[in-house]
Amino acid sequence: MAEQSPKLNRIGLAGLAVMGQNLALNIAEKGFPISVYNRTTSKVDETTERAKLEGNLPVFGFHDPESFVKSIQKPRVIIMLVKAGAPVDQTIKTLSAYMEKGDCIIDGGNEWYENTERREKAMAELGLLYLGMGVSGGEEGARNGPSMMPGGSIEAYKYIEDIVLKVAAQVPDSGPCVTYIGKGGSGNFVKMVHNGIEYGDMQLISEAYDVLKSVGKLSNEELKNVFTEWNKGELQSFLIEITADIFGIKDDKADGYLVDKVLDKTGMKGTGKWTVQQAAELSIAAPTIEASLDSRFMSGLKEERTEAAKVFNFGEIISPEKVDKEKLIHDVRQALYASKICSYAQGMNLIRAKSIEMGWGLKLGELARIWKGGCIIRAIFLDRIKKAYDRNADLANLLVDPEFAKEIMERQSAWRRVVTLSISHGISTPGMSASLAYFDTYRRARLPANLVQAQRDYFGAHTYERTDIPGAFHTEWFKLARKIDN
Repeated sequence: MAEQSPKLNRIGLAGLAVMGQNLALNIAEKGFPISVYNRTTSKVDETTERAKLEGNLPVFGFHDPESFVKSIQKPRVIIMLVKAGAPVDQTIKTLSAYMEKGDCIIDGGNEWYENTERREKAMAELGLLYLGMGVSGGEEGARNGPSMMPGGSIEAYKYIEDIVLKVAAQVPDSGPCVTYIGKGGSGNFVKMVHNGIEYGDMQLISEAYDVLKSVGKLSNEELKNVFTEWNKGELQSFLIEITADIFGIKDDKADGYLVDKVLDKTGMKGTGKWTVQQAAELSIAAPTIEASLDSRFMSGLKEERTEAAKVFNFGEIISPEKVDKEKLIHDVRQALYASKICSYAQGMNLIRAKSIEMGWGLKLGELARIWKGGCIIRAIFLDRIKKAYDRNADLANLLVDPEFAKEIMERQSAWRRVVTLSISHGISTPGMSASLAYFDTYRRARLPANLVQAQRDYFGAHTYERTDIPGAFHTEWFKLARKIDN
């Protein structure tokens, strides 16, 4: 029999995979007695056992949903951490059967925002409150302090505010990495874009690695030292830190370093794809994030790439110049930082566009603040983003913030050198190249789009605007062209 609590507990958590277990232990450690439940009961016992071992934490396990729900003080609050989609609906059905009006369910998974909006409406009809709460930070973050992005019922948020303010990552001078995001599915949407930015970040770092290794011929030990050094400056972040760690790990099953034995095939769970789909729906350019997704698709073609490498003799490109290793390290650092600004700019533009469409009223500076700790994209750089939006909440694009604009201008020569050098060596840098193209496109007052629009008018009579006279115009290009020919 699972352990029973002598009195009612403050909160409940259903779904005890590692993230669920760790979040439950975190909540208990912060002084909130918690009831836990899982359909597979062995996970319940595993969690309560961990609670004992990790400091006799107030975690109380239940093997059936009814006793679990009834062990929680009213108004009851239950966090679910189960797989997105049908399992969430099933868990809601199981738990809501025993819940009463005014009780609250919180989905802590990576859910599609429209599903959250649908469920919030369905729950409201039963008199229940609902939140969709993005949780970032992985297993370690869930246990020691994640970044949390709750959206939905403000009343429901008030039920858990005292808990999440203590459970979230704490950043000095900035506070807990949680805030009420906004109405409906806004919390899930923001977490989705966070993951899209994460895709971009990881891709850009992998390209920096590729250029340094393939062009600069840096060893894993040198790479570890470079990334460790970068983590002391403007690139300081969780992802740069773990990258340095990865380069230092020796293989325990064979000679050499483990990173060289990892198959070059990247998995994904869907949030990056959703981000790109939303960018397309909202007509927001997000080429860095799109390049990162395409790169994951290309990585999946391992067998095809292996054959193509034979067909196209990869490795036979002769470098036209000798590479200065120290200069390359300096340039790649600058290119990585400049590209990263573009990736975050695209993510923030997407959030703003969705916020306007849905009437969510999201505050971009506040999002940057809660991402400064706990989450996977946490970085010193986010403080700069927060300050940029503090200076101007209506900033059209991060690129035109005076400080970021200055930094990009200082780095653009190095950025161009890295992309050019990569091209000349046959090394693809889709993220850095897409970021540079985004920057170059954005900073031009006039683009060749005039020709594209002329073509559209030629074959489809789509009309066009002029630079000198207001209004819509159509020209019979074909007739005029034939007249000239004659």
